[in-house]
Amino acid sequence: MFHIRFDFSIAGVIIVVVMTMSGCATLDYPTEPHDPFERYNRAVYEFNEDFDRMVAKPVARFYQDILPAPVDKGLTNFFGNINDVIVLVNDLLQLKLEQSAQDAARIFFNTTIGLLGFIDVSSHLDLPKHNEDFGQTLGYWGAPTGPYFVLPVFGPSTIRDSVGLGVDYAAFYPVFNRIDESAIEWTLFALDLIDQRADLLSASKLLEMAALDPYVFTREAYLQRRLNFVYDGNPPMEDLEEFDPTREPE
Repeated sequence: MFHIRFDFSIAGVIIVVVMTMSGCATLDYPTEPHDPFERYNRAVYEFNEDFDRMVAKPVARFYQDILPAPVDKGLTNFFGNINDVIVLVNDLLQLKLEQSAQDAARIFFNTTIGLLGFIDVSSHLDLPKHNEDFGQTLGYWGAPTGPYFVLPVFGPSTIRDSVGLGVDYAAFYPVFNRIDESAIEWTLFALDLIDQRADLLSASKLLEMAALDPYVFTREAYLQRRLNFVYDGNPPMEDLEEFDPTREPE
């Protein structure tokens, strides 16, 4: 049985930002139907781009440069093992019992044989990593996506996914539920984000080369990817075509 302790330090910030900004966002900007807050979203997108260029990317490059590749990979595996706890809880909330058994086995083998997850032994045992979160759980039970919404620092989201992100970190993220020392909690949380950004350094070059408006490309790619996750790879074709990142903006 999971012991769940709500930590509102992350969830509170995310939910307050969503409720406040969605309430005051200016709507007199030409928008897509799924992006009524485009003026606000573009402003936050630009802020995130500046933050990434001046802070996140240099820190991620420094992190990658000073760590030997096996250590970098081990930390990625460690945080992936932590994320598997979030995946497992959402497996259960979506009644995906077979997948939840696989993910429980992943956590067990990686935590024990894999030395707290630093070695991903489960992927060699035919136990693939899955992607589930509370935003997907809300979608599974029919909650609407809501408008596209860009979060400061965290990036692309929707109203539903923003709430889901807050719940995942507040209720299910083991670092905030098992460690009582705030300094350790936030250090591990920051290290997790830096490790994720370092792993995406090469992928970010694709966006820089995109011929379309990078904001539009990011928005449509995000919405399409999330739709794909909610429907486990088989979304309705009409919904999939709506979020085609290569289509010309109207």
